[in-house]
Amino acid sequence: MKKNKIILTGGAGFIGSCVLSLLNEKGLHDIIIIDNLGKGEKWRNLTGKRFEDYINKDHFIKSLEKGFFNGLVDSVIHMGACSSTTETDGEYIMRNNYLYSKKLASLCVEKGIRFIYASSGATYGDGSKGFSDEDSVTLELKPSNLYGFSKAAFDNWAILSGAVSKTAGLKFFNVFGPNEYHKGEMSSVVFKAYLSIKKKGYVELFESCDEKYEDGMQMRDFVYVKNCLQIIWWLLQNSNVCGIYNSGTGKPRTWIDLAKAVFSAMGIKEDIRFRKMPSELLGKYQNYTCAEMKKLKDAGYGEKFSELEESVKDYVQNYLEKDFAVL
Repeated sequence: MKKNKIILTGGAGFIGSCVLSLLNEKGLHDIIIIDNLGKGEKWRNLTGKRFEDYINKDHFIKSLEKGFFNGLVDSVIHMGACSSTTETDGEYIMRNNYLYSKKLASLCVEKGIRFIYASSGATYGDGSKGFSDEDSVTLELKPSNLYGFSKAAFDNWAILSGAVSKTAGLKFFNVFGPNEYHKGEMSSVVFKAYLSIKKKGYVELFESCDEKYEDGMQMRDFVYVKNCLQIIWWLLQNSNVCGIYNSGTGKPRTWIDLAKAVFSAMGIKEDIRFRKMPSELLGKYQNYTCAEMKKLKDAGYGEKFSELEESVKDYVQNYLEKDFAVL
C-alpha cells in the first residue's frame, strides 16, 4: 500500500465528518475513518464522501499493536472521543478520551507521524484561571466536569511527556454547525433553538445562577465549525507548528445574541423565554468563556473568524432549512 494516508478518528462525528468533507474538497481521498457508528444516525455524516476504509475504533486500537502504522500513514487527525459533558462513568471516559489518545499519540511521536488532536474549552472549568492556552496555565486548570477533566489529563500528559513539542492540540470552544444533528442533548444551542422555533415559535434559555449575569447575558465564545476547519487545514499544511492552541473566535457573545441570530436567520419575530437551570448543571456551568487567540496568531495563523450572525445565517439557511444538509 502507498503512503500519504490520513487516519481520521471520529470521522463520522460532528467535527470529524466536517474534516472529512474538507479533505475531500482538497482532493484527498486516501483516508481511513475510525469510529463507532452505533445504532444512531451518525452514519449519515459519511454519505456522499470519499474515504478508503472504515474501521471500528475498538478494532483499530488492537491493530495498532500489530504494526498498523508501519510506513502507511503520514497524518493522524484525532477527533474521536466521548464528548458528553454529563457523562459520569469515569473509567469509560478515561479509557476513551485519555488512554486511547495517549496510545495513539505515543505511536505517532515514535514514528514521526503528524498528530492533530481535539482538546476542549471545557478544560478551563469556571474560568477562574483565565483562558490562556500557555502550557503553564494548562497544567493548573481545574475542569468542572468529567469530560473536561479527561481532556485536561491528556493535555497535561502531552506537556509533561514532551509530546506537545511534536503534536498539535486544539481546545475547541462552543462549536456549532452542520453534521451535529445526531448529538442529541450535546448538540449546539443553535440547533436546539432552530428546532424549538420550528415547533413552538419560541426559544428557552437558562436563567442565570450568578448575580453577575442577568438572564441570557451569560457569555460564551461561539465558533463556527467552518472556522475550526480552517485551523485544522493550516496545521496540516504547517507540520512544524506544534503545541496546544485555543480554537475560538476570541470574541464572547451572549446567549441572547445567539438566539436573536437564529430568529433573524429564520425571518421570525423574536420570542425568548427563560427556564431554571437543571440541578445537574448547578456549580458546573460556564457563565463566561473567551478563547485567547494570541498564541495561534503568533504561530502564524492569520485567517479571520466569521461573525456570529454571519455564521448562524449560513448554518440555518444553507443546512438546517435544507433538510439538515450535511457538510
